[in-house]
Amino acid sequence: MNDLFSPLSNQIGILERVVQKTSAANFLLTSYKRSFNGFAAKLTEQERERLAGMKEVVSVFPSRTFQLQTTRSWDFLGLNQTAKRNATVESNTIIGVIDSGISPDSESFNDEGGQNFTCNNKIIGARYYTDAGASDAVGHGTHTASTAAGNPVKDVSFYGLAQGTARGGVPSARIAAYKVCSVAGCPTEAIMKGFDDAIADGVDIITISIGAGSSAPFHQDPIAIGAFHAMEKGILTLQSAGNSGPEAGSVSSVAPWMLAVAASSTDRRIIDKIVLGNGKTIVGSSVNSFELNGTSFPLVYGKDASSQCVDSDARQCVAGCLDTNLVKGKIVLCDLAGGNAEAHQAGALVSQDYDVVKSYLKSTKRPRANILKSEAIKDDGAPVVASFSSRGPNQIVPEIIKPDISAPGIDILAAYSPRCSYHK
Repeated sequence: MNDLFSPLSNQIGILERVVQKTSAANFLLTSYKRSFNGFAAKLTEQERERLAGMKEVVSVFPSRTFQLQTTRSWDFLGLNQTAKRNATVESNTIIGVIDSGISPDSESFNDEGGQNFTCNNKIIGARYYTDAGASDAVGHGTHTASTAAGNPVKDVSFYGLAQGTARGGVPSARIAAYKVCSVAGCPTEAIMKGFDDAIADGVDIITISIGAGSSAPFHQDPIAIGAFHAMEKGILTLQSAGNSGPEAGSVSSVAPWMLAVAASSTDRRIIDKIVLGNGKTIVGSSVNSFELNGTSFPLVYGKDASSQCVDSDARQCVAGCLDTNLVKGKIVLCDLAGGNAEAHQAGALVSQDYDVVKSYLKSTKRPRANILKSEAIKDDGAPVVASFSSRGPNQIVPEIIKPDISAPGIDILAAYSPRCSYHK
């Protein structure tokens, strides 16, 4: 007898009816068949409508590209190194990390697997659906995995900042990594495949710090769909609330079967000081590893450092606007409007004390400033929800309060991938 149900055969059969061609398999991009029945395919709008009209089809939605959104934090939460733990129970916990892959050679994941290989009992699984291989080229996946379950690593810091022992919340737990993101983003079909495999692999909990920037109906949200099937198997999914704050209604993780986590501060704050030529000192939040040894540099306004952009773009130091000859060896003041990589690489200053700096710029013909090296101080006002963290209310189902909880998400020292810049 050969009457066992085959999800793949069922999917191809549906596609054949939709595209009305015998080569329907060529239209299939990804098949989900381990934990739930679904597929991703290349279709025209007419074919999409035909597929959506079939009674056996729950929903059809277009692929979108989602974006990634993460020493002292665990001490702040009361889980210090002397806290009583059950390593045996923790080691039987498998955390599924759906992200940008993982860097297995980090000390945070070391389990002394062998001299010539890094596979071990810490990272017990690694699958990939974008790029070639599960290695992390973005850094985000390695960071989040070590934050959740990294081994204790002593005497670590970022250029002397946040000195101490870095460790995950459940350091004895094991990790299964599912690479669904590349430097270009996180496509829908890869995210759903990650859920399909993670559920079938038997992970105990799933963490995913990925979002679309805005909420969507549950039947059109691949993360909500994947998390629903995980919930059916008793697997909780934790998703970051999003990085679109502080606007109201910006939370993108809104399904009731997921735990939406907002980002908040700890009692360790990393600050940076800027000393203006008139002696005034401005304190802000930043991470600067360089040392200027007391040397001040010319200070220039973005609008005055551009010869090829309109004033509005030049003031914001929009990519391509800054003239190399006009900013070299100088500190650049940019209007506070999101910030951009080019401005920061040029040594731009983006500060909430903008008016103070702007006033100083106008007061002298030769403005100068000095940026001091960052330092860590105690913040007695913590915890405070980060300004960038997405807020409620829930735009899809207002009766369901989201986010559910907050957790440290600012200035977290964790593992990084050597394939990318840790300045990200």
